[in-house]
Amino acid sequence: MRHAKEEPSCSATEAIDLISAVKELHGLSFQELNKLLRDSENFTIHYHTEKGLMKIDMEKLAAFLPLHLLGVLMSSDRDETLFRYLLCGIRLLHSLCDLASRQSKVEQILLDDVKVSEQLLDLVFYLLIVLGGYKQENHNFGLIPLVHSALVASSLHLLTGCIASQWQDLVHVLLAHPKVDIFMDAAFGAVLTAIGFLEIQLSAHHIDFRSLTVERMVNFLCQQCEASLQFLQSLCQQKMFRERLLRNKELCGKGGVLFLARAILKLNVPPFTGSSRIAAALSRMKAKILSILLSLCEAESISYLDEVASSPESLNLAKSVALEVLELLKTALGRDPKHLTSCSDRSYPTGFLQLNAMRLADIFSDDSNFRSYITIHFTKVLTAIFSLPHGDFLSSWCSSNLPMREEDGSLEYDSFAAAGWVLDKLSSLDLSNGTNLEFSSLPNNMPQTSYEHQRTSLFVKVIANLHCFVPTICEEQERNLFLLKFLECLQMDLSKSLPEFSINSDAPKATTVCRNLRSLLSHAESLIPNFLNEEDVQLLR
Repeated sequence: MRHAKEEPSCSATEAIDLISAVKELHGLSFQELNKLLRDSENFTIHYHTEKGLMKIDMEKLAAFLPLHLLGVLMSSDRDETLFRYLLCGIRLLHSLCDLASRQSKVEQILLDDVKVSEQLLDLVFYLLIVLGGYKQENHNFGLIPLVHSALVASSLHLLTGCIASQWQDLVHVLLAHPKVDIFMDAAFGAVLTAIGFLEIQLSAHHIDFRSLTVERMVNFLCQQCEASLQFLQSLCQQKMFRERLLRNKELCGKGGVLFLARAILKLNVPPFTGSSRIAAALSRMKAKILSILLSLCEAESISYLDEVASSPESLNLAKSVALEVLELLKTALGRDPKHLTSCSDRSYPTGFLQLNAMRLADIFSDDSNFRSYITIHFTKVLTAIFSLPHGDFLSSWCSSNLPMREEDGSLEYDSFAAAGWVLDKLSSLDLSNGTNLEFSSLPNNMPQTSYEHQRTSLFVKVIANLHCFVPTICEEQERNLFLLKFLECLQMDLSKSLPEFSINSDAPKATTVCRNLRSLLSHAESLIPNFLNEEDVQLLR
């Protein structure tokens, strides 16, 4: 990372002008800036402020703003005043980047000038480092979490706004940068810190979402965290970035990604004071972090699970994440879809949380480092599913028309609006007034039958993985472990394993299990070859 003092510095007068420009212009959209420029001469706008008429050379503003913000960041105390000013500056940068498509001079400076592009990257990289390392001894953060989370999301989205709008192009730029590992560490670290702020708010003893103030604050934090996480997810969907990430020792070898995953999977809304939009946002975030884990696990060049299993510490961390995934699945599979249809709020998409969790369960159960662990901690739920009354089992696992299915959506994040909302709240110090900030969500769904068939096929694959024994790979103690554990669980009271289903403990369990297994086998055969292969189904026979 280059140091700011290596670059040509601005004069004191120019610095004052830049500070004034940031404070006065950050509230103007790119359309408003464009109108001022159309009415200007020599690319100098005239803007009326409370202190009088202000003249701003927009060419100099665009050229010097990234370096100015970097200098302020490096020389100031890490407090709310700094974060607030930086958020104003980043907001103005977003407007200038949007303005570039309408003003060729701005485009030449911000998008085409290599030196300015390097300064923008330095600004984003260093800002993420600072945000990821932000710590405070007590939990009396005030409104810092709002500003912090908005800064994380806005700085990440500055990359697609000013560096490259297409993910593939952005990945090429990032991977060509000598400090790409620093960026990766800083980006995941900054999001983890933001998630930490959200967790503190969710776990506060006084939290009550009937209070509009608290609900708005937590909802805003959820939006910013989701926007940041969605950005990382989009990067990880690019093969080149994913392959490079797998070689990052801090994030993969030492469990950096897993720390973020565990923190997100542990987020929960207190059940007695829940908000449907916050619950949906948390569900989407969990689905997104599971998607990131899936993309790493499915990479071809390096085995992610072998990397995390290379040390006892990271292996234990991975198992703790696997346990969170299983707990999530226990909750999801314990819900009766018929009940959900009548009582759930469908206005907010929840993401493919259950489907992604089942995909991870499939991967974990097929890995020698985790198979026994999954067998021990998940067989009771599988046994309970096979012990369901036949009608419930058929409608849940042998149907092409579930009454309730997951819906996914991508957040349409607006950095300008997000920064404006929190800056308005900071100015008024009153969260109870004003409008809610809502971002629309682009549907990202799959055909209904495809969803049901994928869900059932993953269920079959998990069972096949746990039942499979390969002498050259598996340890001898794993032979018949799943079958023995299954028989052990059959002797237990399973009535509370799937809370929303009724399991008759007096019914002959063996008969019920055999009948359900035959139905699943028949249905699974119909999913060959599009969703299952012959080997998986053979293990059910």
